[in-house]
Amino acid sequence: MKKVIITTILILMAIIVTACGSEDESSGAGGNEVSMWVHTSDETPEGEAMQNTIDRFNEEFEGTYSAKIEFIPRSGAGGGYEDKINAALTTDTLPDILTLDGPNTAAYAEAGMIAPIGDYVTNKDDLLPSIIQQGTYDDQLYAVGYSESGVGIFYNEQMLEEAGIDLSTLPTVEEPWDWNQFMDLSETLVDAHDVAAIDMGFDDNSEWLMYAFSPFLWSQGGNIVSEDGSTAEGYFNDENAVKTFTFIQDFVEEGYTTITPVEKGFHTGEYPMKFGGSWTIAEMEDYPDVEYGVMPYPTSPDTNELVSPSGSWQYAMAASSEKQEAAGALIDFMTSTESLTEITLANSVLPASHSVVEAVQDKVSPQMNVLIQQNANSAHARPVLPNYPQVSRVFQQAISDSLYYEENDDIQKLLDDKTAQIEKALK
Repeated sequence: MKKVIITTILILMAIIVTACGSEDESSGAGGNEVSMWVHTSDETPEGEAMQNTIDRFNEEFEGTYSAKIEFIPRSGAGGGYEDKINAALTTDTLPDILTLDGPNTAAYAEAGMIAPIGDYVTNKDDLLPSIIQQGTYDDQLYAVGYSESGVGIFYNEQMLEEAGIDLSTLPTVEEPWDWNQFMDLSETLVDAHDVAAIDMGFDDNSEWLMYAFSPFLWSQGGNIVSEDGSTAEGYFNDENAVKTFTFIQDFVEEGYTTITPVEKGFHTGEYPMKFGGSWTIAEMEDYPDVEYGVMPYPTSPDTNELVSPSGSWQYAMAASSEKQEAAGALIDFMTSTESLTEITLANSVLPASHSVVEAVQDKVSPQMNVLIQQNANSAHARPVLPNYPQVSRVFQQAISDSLYYEENDDIQKLLDDKTAQIEKALK
């Protein structure tokens, strides 16, 4: 019965989309060879970096430990990799180490699939707070992210200058703008170009809406659920939540953004700005004629606190592993400064530790550096909840519903209704 419940949880988790061939599977039998499953292909830069790290581990620990990696690429809606995990649960054939997406930590830990690894990780003080936050459940570290993600405001330099904007006056991570200043900028751009100022991705009815817009609530001083994750009542429907959703509502109502954006509108010069992740930098390589920069998140005018989204894939140890010491050694090795630096540069992702931030800042673009510095200073992990997929869906629906609200519509009632739905999910 427990395996049926766990499988159901994993099927729910497969809907989560976060911004983003090999060795044969090892049974882990004999000696101290540990098996590892990862969700990517060995032909990707990420996969190549992982294989290089495994090779270095095997060389350094020859005669003590060894490791074998299997690449199981995800398919549409997360299938492929998740399907194999589900099948392994029913047959007790999980590998010693597996990768999992950040928001899934609590469900895996609650289901007894993964074991605490805090005793094996030697560089916890070097890891970014957001990495520790997303990998911790019930006060124990269960997973370690090997990279981070983030979102910023991409802007077309030429279109801003045509609107009379002095680029040297734009906000920085050290001195971000608040919501009101961001709305003023958007109004100027709408007046100058007669189009929406920014594509915020409101047409992406997926995890993006939770990932990208929850930081506005946190900046306001609010939260989705209580610190212990037991309730949403008095949190998702409090004054802070009302102010946050009212800001989003006003931004749409004033025409500063669109809920039906042109595909690749920022890339092709349709919109002056775009809410985009670090992956947008790679996309812009196909549009070399567009000169662009990146601004940090705007902050609540009540707090002036910069908060940005975070979260990505992690390494974890299967609770069923009979080689936990060897598995722990491999996880520690794969999250060292050298290993994390290699995967950060190979995959063009944000660093997971302070030392890697220092190591790569002179090796990446100015745009990437803005996201790296923002992440290091303000990243906030999504709630670590066993029923996270259901909570995320309700948040997404709250965002989507608020987009069609007019000025006099009752945001409080919307949030009360959604809070009741989250309560049901939590209990």
